[in-house]
Amino acid sequence: MIGFLVAGLVIGALARLLKPGKQNLSLVATLLLGLVGSVIGGLIASLLGTGDIFELNVLGFVLAVIAAVLLIGVAEGLAGTRHRSVR
Repeated sequence: MIGFLVAGLVIGALARLLKPGKQNLSLVATLLLGLVGSVIGGLIASLLGTGDIFELNVLGFVLAVIAAVLLIGVAEGLAGTRHRSVR
């Protein structure tokens, strides 16, 4: 469980580094997006036959980072929409 949290934080941090621009995300948001990205990446890698969903492998890790980058973009879009509708 602790390894899953650490992997989620690492994946979230890498995704934030790869995503251009400034993200206004907290550490908890980074962790959660990294965890969701790691599950999505693990699921896709598992469907491709490279291992179990919770098994750490290169393809799953790369897919998890890509998924987390996309999730950060979605989170930014939702946060931007929410801030614009308030004004």
